[in-house]
Amino acid sequence: MRHARDGDLDRIEPLLERLRQLGTLKERKRGCFYFKSKGFAHFHEDPKGMFADLRQRDSRDDRRMKVDTPAEQDAFIAQAKKVLAALAS
Repeated sequence: MRHARDGDLDRIEPLLERLRQLGTLKERKRGCFYFKSKGFAHFHEDPKGMFADLRQRDSRDDRRMKVDTPAEQDAFIAQAKKVLAALAS
């Protein structure tokens, strides 16, 4: 599994735009989002598809989520919003 490259990120650009619209994240490099000074989400590509690593509030481990289909992307955004709400409180 490798970090997503620009061509990979092109395939999920609508998802990246949805993350950008959350407003509290900074995209330091395309596809690499930060909350304050800590990594929040980034993307990987492998033969099984596109995956996002999403920071979790109470853990140093990221949660890896598949983000190929619209349903998977919706689940990822819902989880990202949940984590952001927890981090903001």
